[in-house]
Amino acid sequence: MRDIKVPASIVSALGLTQIIGYGTLYYSFSILSPAIAEDLGLSLEWVFGVFSLSLFVGGLSAPFIGRQMDRIGAATVMTAGSAIAAATLAVCAWSPSVAVFALAIVMLEISSGMVQYQAAFAALVENEPRTASRSITYLTLIGGFASTIFWPISAALSGFLTWREIYLVFAALNLFVCMPLHFWIMYVGKAASRLEPNRTPNVVVGALPPEARRRGMILVSFAFAVLGFTLAAILAHMVPMLGTLGFGTMAVVVGSIFGPSQVASRLINMIFGTRLSPPMLAVISALLIVLGVMTLGLSGDWLPGAVVFAICLGLGSGINSIAQGSLPLYLFGSDGYGAVTGKMAAARLAVGAAAPFVFATAMQNLGIGTALALNAALGLVGVIAFVVVATSTRRPRTTASGVSDRL
Repeated sequence: MRDIKVPASIVSALGLTQIIGYGTLYYSFSILSPAIAEDLGLSLEWVFGVFSLSLFVGGLSAPFIGRQMDRIGAATVMTAGSAIAAATLAVCAWSPSVAVFALAIVMLEISSGMVQYQAAFAALVENEPRTASRSITYLTLIGGFASTIFWPISAALSGFLTWREIYLVFAALNLFVCMPLHFWIMYVGKAASRLEPNRTPNVVVGALPPEARRRGMILVSFAFAVLGFTLAAILAHMVPMLGTLGFGTMAVVVGSIFGPSQVASRLINMIFGTRLSPPMLAVISALLIVLGVMTLGLSGDWLPGAVVFAICLGLGSGINSIAQGSLPLYLFGSDGYGAVTGKMAAARLAVGAAAPFVFATAMQNLGIGTALALNAALGLVGVIAFVVVATSTRRPRTTASGVSDRL
């Protein structure tokens, strides 16, 4: 009974914490940043510069966080992460100077690595490796509503609360909603271990043989980093870029298609994608993102082209989130999953942190069309890397002992 009921409840609990985690720690920043800049006497570019720095530092901390998840459990790390996130949001709200605010934002991104997808995926793998890939799909479907929910919530709250007061509200959500749920997940795991001390855990054995793991790790990390750069560059500038292309007020409408497309891709995969291996999902996600960027570059100010761009980008991004969790499990197995995903997250976040600045510089000096073409070309390199991974793997088999039994 535990294998049937608890995973569903854990996915539901994690889904709620991912909506709050991404909504309060990531998506709200773009809405609140103008008020933050005005209050602190900074330019908006400087505020986003601090945010980019925090993403970079967060990437550097990901391997350490991943190792701690393997050592003490992902749910334990998430419980501590919720407390740290709440405290850091409170420091942001209090910050009397630019230096304190900058330090708090950096710490906020480190805490994000302890509570967002990287940690949630590891918690699902710990709970039941056999069903983790499917659970990851369900979780990303729920988590995909974070921007849809928290962009309007943040905008609405900013109408009658200051950004500091909003951050205090967000701190309370992390402390009184997310932390208890993460603690409950931790308690369930420890209680199950006490009830079944002799239970042999099911282990997913990776598709890559030991001698190919290092090469596979480099290839996959490189592919996710390149694709992450391609996606981050576009997302950071999507609405202003569409406005510059001549869409005016329609830029916001076109940009709003991205979120529903992201959720739709996860729903489609949940229903119809069960026969696709994680390497193929990664290839498809990369192709969709590149196709979207190429479409916008070729269509210019043609509205149907922009709509296709937003749909493809959303579909590719949604599937990419699933692949970030399921592909490492498929290739490297469940043993040491936290450390593996931590290393991949480090490469992806560190490279992605530079994307908004690099793409903005390219648009300013080379033009939007050339910048999009270069970005699409970079994305194609990621596609090739994923194709190489997909053609060099064999399907893994789940075992109870952890001994490899390859097909």
